[in-house]
Amino acid sequence: MTILSTSAFYERATADMTSLRKRAEELQAQIASGQRINQSSDDPVAAARLRELARADSMAEVNTANANRATADLTLADSAIQEIADNLIRAQELATQAANGTLSDDQRVAIGEQLANIRDNLVALANSKDSSGHALFGGETTGDAYIVDAAGNVVYTGTASSGELPLGDGQSVVRGVTGPEFLNFTHDGNATDLFAVIGNLADALSGGSADPAGAANAALDAMNSGLAKITTTQTVVGARMNWVDLNVARYERQGEMRATEQTEVGSIDAATAISDLQQMMTVLEASQASFVKLANLSLFDMIS
Repeated sequence: MTILSTSAFYERATADMTSLRKRAEELQAQIASGQRINQSSDDPVAAARLRELARADSMAEVNTANANRATADLTLADSAIQEIADNLIRAQELATQAANGTLSDDQRVAIGEQLANIRDNLVALANSKDSSGHALFGGETTGDAYIVDAAGNVVYTGTASSGELPLGDGQSVVRGVTGPEFLNFTHDGNATDLFAVIGNLADALSGGSADPAGAANAALDAMNSGLAKITTTQTVVGARMNWVDLNVARYERQGEMRATEQTEVGSIDAATAISDLQQMMTVLEASQASFVKLANLSLFDMIS
């Protein structure tokens, strides 16, 4: 028969109750936080997976920020390009009027002035700003995309292409278009741009051509080519916006999947945890009561 010493009894009882109390505290902490893993040692494998999911959440935030910026810039570009198209359509209407051989010189001069104003509007729209306050159609340049030189020519001063923004999983999107991509075009085998076409017609109607009606007809053909280029660019911008939307939808699906896994891996079942805590507290209270009763037995006074 094994007889425990008084000190061994106290040590064992203390260790048992300490273990029960520690487990009860762990359950209380889990119930308070809603998580069953409060430190890596609780479940190293699950803790490592939760860290991976947290890193994926962080990267998703970066990708979402890039997608939001791309959406903002592409939306601004789409709006500005539509305004440019509207101005061009108005210029076509004026050119059609100017092609009428019955107009007086004064009437053509008035139309020329309106066309000059439209060209100025186009320059202003081409120098629109993106969501960061930089040139919307200037590629990577931070200043204006276009300037008007001393000779009155509109000159592009931006970079050759717009920057790309990463969207995650190896995907990316070009965040905009440069001015020359939709304002420059080829007509009758010659490279030109809308600024030159409309500006030259304005000059021709203001006395710079011996055949202003013929100049108006020629400009109309060029404007049709320019409008076709703008329409194509609007399609490209729309496709890029749709691509960003598809990636945003992908982020949302992946985020939902990660949230579900995080719940499965790290969260507790509140009802089960509360039941376990109640059971643990009952066992702890019973252990404490038993210890007090056993410690008070006179037998322990005679055991060395």
